[in-house]
Amino acid sequence: MIINRISELDWLRVGLILAVFLHHVLMPFNGDGWHIMNSESSKLLDDIMVYFEQFRLPALFFIAGAGSVLLLRRISALQFLREKFFRLFIPLMVGMLFIVPPQNFIENIGDYESYWQAFPTLALKFDSNHLWFIEYLIVFALFAIPLHIFLKSKPAMLIKSGLERLSFIPSGLFFLVAVLIAIRVGLKIYFPENDQTIGNPASSLFYLFFFVSGMSFIQSQIVWQSISKNRRANMMWLIVSSLIFYGYYYSPDLSRYLSLQTRWSIWWLVCCLVAWSALLTLIGYTQHYLKNTPEWLKLSNELIYPFYIFHQTVIVVIGYYVISWPISLGYKALILLVSSLLVTTSICLLAVYPFNMSRRLFGLKPEKVSVSDDMAYNKALHRTGR
Repeated sequence: MIINRISELDWLRVGLILAVFLHHVLMPFNGDGWHIMNSESSKLLDDIMVYFEQFRLPALFFIAGAGSVLLLRRISALQFLREKFFRLFIPLMVGMLFIVPPQNFIENIGDYESYWQAFPTLALKFDSNHLWFIEYLIVFALFAIPLHIFLKSKPAMLIKSGLERLSFIPSGLFFLVAVLIAIRVGLKIYFPENDQTIGNPASSLFYLFFFVSGMSFIQSQIVWQSISKNRRANMMWLIVSSLIFYGYYYSPDLSRYLSLQTRWSIWWLVCCLVAWSALLTLIGYTQHYLKNTPEWLKLSNELIYPFYIFHQTVIVVIGYYVISWPISLGYKALILLVSSLLVTTSICLLAVYPFNMSRRLFGLKPEKVSVSDDMAYNKALHRTGR
């Protein structure tokens, strides 16, 4: 039986995208070489941010996988593809043509005379930049259709039964991290690059694991409910994983004892421990405590997608000016946070949400004109003699 309650997914989707937003607000101040960089940076900030990097996007891919099953339950495969074309492909094209170029211009502002002189070159690069997440979702959506069919087959019932038996053990689902570690560490040996392109198997199959897990877990009410039931056990594993993560992160120089490849393999292993345990913990506690979707959350869930598309460009453009001000790092970060949040939210509410054309361009369904509105419009036309 496929479960119907998705309140936890609503809460997590909004919360995780806002976490991505906060991460990008702080990027100019962590010394990590982003699009724009403040002259002063904080090592402590970087040390904190590297931890949360491990599970934000994996959790979003898990949610996307679960959402794909819920959607395919209601519509046909052809309708699903059409839905994803308007939801993902069109916003990606619009984003690469119009939203991403300002970021690349700011990053290389000294190379151009003006933005309008640079725009044709930048637009035709079709650089996805922060929208690489949407590229992945497009490919995974194509994969979701045959996987959804497979999950209804008899062989898949054996997998489902195995997951259900595993979910009865308090830490059972956590131990699936062994599969994730094998994928991540094994592929990183042959594909060590850190790029997030869909063509990098070490990256794409890592995120695919979370997407497939979302599709698989939500197929079974037993598995899904066990995540909430075993939330304390998963929290314990998250604490242990976090201690191992920072223990290795702050470890002394091990180059005399371990090869570079071995040190990187250990790093990817501890990152997988945090990513998987954090995912299970987040879902478990959100399920247990956030059981309803209030009206404001429904609106937020709708607007969070265009918010994601616009947010980084807004941050880069505003941040370019903020980082030049002669004030402390903390004040700059706070000003950038508040101003970029207000501007991005205003764009979504005032420029995207009210108009069907912009709604379609940025992944929202167009609003239907009600019969009463249509009749009123026709009467008005009749009175004016048109």
